[in-house]
Amino acid sequence: MPLLDHFRPPLYPRHHWESFHSNWATRIADALNERLPPEFLAEEHTSAGARLEIDVATYQEQGIVAAPGPNGPATAIVPQTWAPPAPPHTIPATFPDAFEVRVFSTTGGLTLVGAIELVSPGNKDPAEERHAFAVKCASYLLQGVSAIVIDIVTTRRANLHNESMRLVNAPSVVEFPADVELYAVAYRPVLRQDRPEIDVWPVPCALGSPLPVLPLRLTGDLFVPVDFDATYREACRRRRFPS
Repeated sequence: MPLLDHFRPPLYPRHHWESFHSNWATRIADALNERLPPEFLAEEHTSAGARLEIDVATYQEQGIVAAPGPNGPATAIVPQTWAPPAPPHTIPATFPDAFEVRVFSTTGGLTLVGAIELVSPGNKDPAEERHAFAVKCASYLLQGVSAIVIDIVTTRRANLHNESMRLVNAPSVVEFPADVELYAVAYRPVLRQDRPEIDVWPVPCALGSPLPVLPLRLTGDLFVPVDFDATYREACRRRRFPS
């Protein structure tokens, strides 16, 4: 399936790129779950703009029902609330757009082992958004979480792979040349002979050309292929785009 331009006519604005990115993330998660061993699970996660979504949330119980007493029915006990003091400082923050697929190991509880990031226009501009996205990706790698980044945004020129690599002090040879604007990259953190390393699979992309298949490491030497072309084709079919 040739890569289309989702950010300019004729697709945009008739078809919104946000909807397509979300749909594509779902198709990637579905395809992964068909291939993953039973102890792994893939889930899509999307948030855009200033809406903050929390990965680990606390939930308010409507009430705790006490055990029946000897002289009457059980009663609901509402826990006392507590308000913290006013914070001494409040600082500006950037919460980047997220169109991603997360892969978890379910052995002994959910543990994040891989993340697939679909770059949005907001991730590439302004500078603080680019930095926040690069920090997010670098943090995955430095925690031993494998990652893939794919960028098909045609309306911004920033290269987030290059920015992420600078944050982890990678040699310039792993960066894309200045003329590469669309790309996909897979990263595998690994410990070899007590030496931490990151394997990098960079692939330039282009409008009118198929998207690549890239490896996603789950654990150790266990990999699963991520077929971006097949999932992209399915997402386009469901949106009734021209083939």
